[in-house]
Amino acid sequence: MTASSLPAAGASRAPVGRLRRFWDSSVGKKVVMAVTGLGGIGFVVAHMAGNLQMFVPGTPAQAMHEYALGLRKLGPLLWVARAGLVVMVVLHATAALQLIARNRAARPVPYSRRVGQVSTLGAKTMRAGGILLALFVVFHILDMTLGVGHPQFVHLDPYNNLRLGFQRWWAVLFYVVAVIFLGLHLFHGAWASWRTLGLRRASDRPLHRNIAIALALFVTLGFLAVPVAAALGIFEPQTVVMDAAHTPEAAQ
Repeated sequence: MTASSLPAAGASRAPVGRLRRFWDSSVGKKVVMAVTGLGGIGFVVAHMAGNLQMFVPGTPAQAMHEYALGLRKLGPLLWVARAGLVVMVVLHATAALQLIARNRAARPVPYSRRVGQVSTLGAKTMRAGGILLALFVVFHILDMTLGVGHPQFVHLDPYNNLRLGFQRWWAVLFYVVAVIFLGLHLFHGAWASWRTLGLRRASDRPLHRNIAIALALFVTLGFLAVPVAAALGIFEPQTVVMDAAHTPEAAQ
């Protein structure tokens, strides 16, 4: 093999360098936020669809159990999906925080006079809403997935876990507030993501962003349905039939 046939010393580092330059640019961070945001929307819609099995006629408790069991049967794929979700959240939050810091550094002295521009409640609450949603996700995982602090948590019995968990008024209140902020976050974030990726043109009429509005309302109402129904006592106690390998005793 001649020296000319050998790969250049920096050839293997070239893709890494391009990726780093892309990440370091403001445009790159916005694209990362857009892509991870759309991925997050997909997860949120799928999670909401699973929650709505609480309203399956007849045996919703069994339907929810089979849904939870089906996820467990994915095995390594479930952990890959969870890891991917964590990576998306970290990238999304990191890009957002770095863009905020970059914008502040670019103008250390505030404007002497600010001219109001067309904005929405979703845009104005993106930062506070993001922090609240991060705290809520931690609480939700501890409460409904791991059973930490849950009054009567049972492994692989999400129907009764949700039914009983939402009999605590403060949990319902926290969930409702978090879901409202999720809807606002989705409204602004979905439209901004589509615009960043060139799927929508810029618009100064936020109330005409019909797809973003429909998505935000769909997700908000879908997630609110379960805690509100549980708080109103609509869900009746039901017993789940589990095989021996998936009883609470077997999980210990």
